[in-house]
Amino acid sequence: MMTTMEYHNSVLLNETVDGLNIKHDGVYVDVTFGGGGHSKEILKRLGPNGRLFGFDQDEDALVNAFTDERFTLIHENFRYIKRFLRFHGVKSVDGILADLGVSSHQFDVPERGFSTRFDADLDMRMSRKNDLDAYKVINEYDEANLKRVFLDYGELKVAPALARTIIEAREKKTINTTDELKLILSKFLPEQFKNKILAQIYQAIRIEVNQEMDVLKEFLEQSLDILKPEGRLSVISYHSLEDRLVKRFMKNGMFEGEPERDFFGNFSVPFKLVGKLIVPDEAEIKSNNRARSAKLRIAEKK
Repeated sequence: MMTTMEYHNSVLLNETVDGLNIKHDGVYVDVTFGGGGHSKEILKRLGPNGRLFGFDQDEDALVNAFTDERFTLIHENFRYIKRFLRFHGVKSVDGILADLGVSSHQFDVPERGFSTRFDADLDMRMSRKNDLDAYKVINEYDEANLKRVFLDYGELKVAPALARTIIEAREKKTINTTDELKLILSKFLPEQFKNKILAQIYQAIRIEVNQEMDVLKEFLEQSLDILKPEGRLSVISYHSLEDRLVKRFMKNGMFEGEPERDFFGNFSVPFKLVGKLIVPDEAEIKSNNRARSAKLRIAEKK
């Protein structure tokens, strides 16, 4: 049987849960349940009257659910956090935790198509219920949309050339697997930068398939609505696109522009930042290489 440790090593475990400032009788949400590591730590700190809700859209994560009368696992995308909490009779919570990105399990299962290490069908769906997958992005998107994906989500300067090359290749033959895609784009993958550029290409496709930026924005906006005053938001991000959104929202309560000023000319913002940016130490990175790009930000609702 797959264990939680095999499924996913929880990054910044104590720091992220510490950031929630757990109350014994509080109500908390772990919107990225995964292997359940963060959730188990939250439950350790909750009293008998506390409650914890977990969200995970990935069917594979359901095997990690544990029996605890204080815990409810919701098999849904966390973009629907407000709707499903209300379904369970919860309108406000004391803290929300999010460990964004792809789990270790998703990277390590070849057929999911997330990892550059394996050949697999073009998939990259975090939930197999999704209609859109990597195959459709690569084989059905027009040139302009392919360029947008690689530029906006991969931050690749060669985005126009990548898009054109894919269009030309698929006119001859459908592109079915990740290895076929790598071969088609091989001229853009010089050996010394191959892994970095491939990671950017995969990231771009994955973000598009799972609508990750839209999901993150919707989640952050809803978190503001459902957090109680002095409620905490603890978020780990893994790339600059995610971190930029989290940082801006925690600072200003919005993603673009500046917040309104109050009568005294001070910015009126909904959150108070808690501490500084937290990153894993060398020991954690050594024991879990995927922690190397993690950034933890914590905010408290005013």
